[in-house]
Amino acid sequence: MIFGLVLILVAVLVLPFLFHRVERNIEIFLFVMGIAAAVAGGALNGGLLRDALVHPLPITGAVLVMGFAFKWARRPLERLIGPAIAAIGPRWLTFIVILLLGALSSVITVIIASLLLVEYVSVLKLERKAEIKIVVTACFALGLGAGLTPLGEPLSTITVAKLAGPPYHAGFWFLVANLGLWIVPGVLAFAAMSLFLHEPKASSPGESLVESEAEARVDESYRDVFMRAFKVFLFVMALVFLGEGFKPLVDEFVLKLGPPVLFWANSASAVLDNATLAAAEISPGMSLAQLRDVLLGLLIAGGMLIPGNIPNIIAASKLGISMKEWARFGVPVGLVAMAVCFALLLLF
Repeated sequence: MIFGLVLILVAVLVLPFLFHRVERNIEIFLFVMGIAAAVAGGALNGGLLRDALVHPLPITGAVLVMGFAFKWARRPLERLIGPAIAAIGPRWLTFIVILLLGALSSVITVIIASLLLVEYVSVLKLERKAEIKIVVTACFALGLGAGLTPLGEPLSTITVAKLAGPPYHAGFWFLVANLGLWIVPGVLAFAAMSLFLHEPKASSPGESLVESEAEARVDESYRDVFMRAFKVFLFVMALVFLGEGFKPLVDEFVLKLGPPVLFWANSASAVLDNATLAAAEISPGMSLAQLRDVLLGLLIAGGMLIPGNIPNIIAASKLGISMKEWARFGVPVGLVAMAVCFALLLLF
C-alpha cells in the first residue's frame, strides 16, 4: 500500500511539470489521481464520497457568486481606477488596493481578488520592472490573506475539511483563530512593501504590464463563470480524495517531523501547488504547532514562483509575466519572509 501511494504522490508532484497537457487539465488529472490514492489507501467508501461532494460546495458557491459580481462590475471598476490614481497617487492607492484585496481574498475568494489585481495593474502604467515587483508582492499578500477562511482558496478549504473531526472540530473561524495573528501582519507587511517599489517616472503604455488585447476587450460569458466554479469544485473534490488516500503516508512519515522541519520542507510549495501539498500533509494527528508551521510554510513559499499558488498563475498568465521575471524578485523576497517568520516562530 505504501509503495503504491508513494508512486501516486510522485506522479501528482512531477507529471504536471513534465507534460503541458496534464498541467492544462490539472483538475481532471488530480481527480483521477485522487480516486487512485483513495483506492490504494483503502479510504474509498460512502462517507468519503459524501465528503468529496459536500466540502467543495462553500468555496464553489463563493467563486460562482463573486464571479457574477466581477463580471457585472468589471467595466465600472475600470472607469474608476484612473480617477482614483489621479486623486490618491499610484503609491498609496497601490498600498490600499493590496491591503484590501489581501484582507478580502478570504471572503471574495483569491481567484476574484487576483482578477481585480490584474484590472488594477493594467491601468497603473508604471515601469514594467516596478509593476512586476508590485504584482509579485500583491500575490504574496493575496495568498496569505486567502488562508484565513475556507472560502479563500482550496488550501484553506481542504485544511478545514481535514480537521473538521476530532480533536480540532475545525469550523469556519478555525484558521482565523489559529493563524490570524501571523497572517494579518504578513498581509500588512507585503502591502507596506509596495510603497517602496514604484519607479519615480511613469513609462509609456507599451512598456507596462497589460492584459492581452483579446482578454481586455472581451467580457466573460456566463459559461466562463460557471466553468471556473466547476473547475474549483472538481479541484477541491480531488484534494479530498488525495488527502484521505495519503493518510497512511502522513501517519507513517510526516507526523514524526518537528514543526521547524515541516516549515522549511514546505518551501517546496514554491514549485508545487500549495493546496496539493496541504492535501498530502495535513492531518488531525498533528499538533497545533505542526499545523501552524506547515500552513505558514505553504502560504509564504507559495508566492515565490508562478506554480506555487492560484493568484500567481492568474496574474502571470493574464499580464504576461515569465517564470524568470517572477523568480528574480519572488524567490529572494519569499526566502527573506520565510526567514523572518521562522525567527518569530522560534521566539514566540
